[in-house]
Amino acid sequence: MPFITIDVLREDINRETKKELIRKISEVVTTVLNKDPHLTHIIINEIEDDNWGYDGEQVSVLKEQGFSTAPKN
Repeated sequence: MPFITIDVLREDINRETKKELIRKISEVVTTVLNKDPHLTHIIINEIEDDNWGYDGEQVSVLKEQGFSTAPKN
């Protein structure tokens, strides 16, 4: 029975994105691991910026300094 945990910054994900992420990860687990999707559990943890660190600093502070978590185009 697979348990999959995904950590994301709270502001970076909406309900529809979560729905798609859960669906696609379930598909991969079913295909690659040959697991029953009814036995696959996926947990999405949304983490506040103050509770996430990167390069020795809180993400909230980095964002105040102009750091972006959005992908570059």
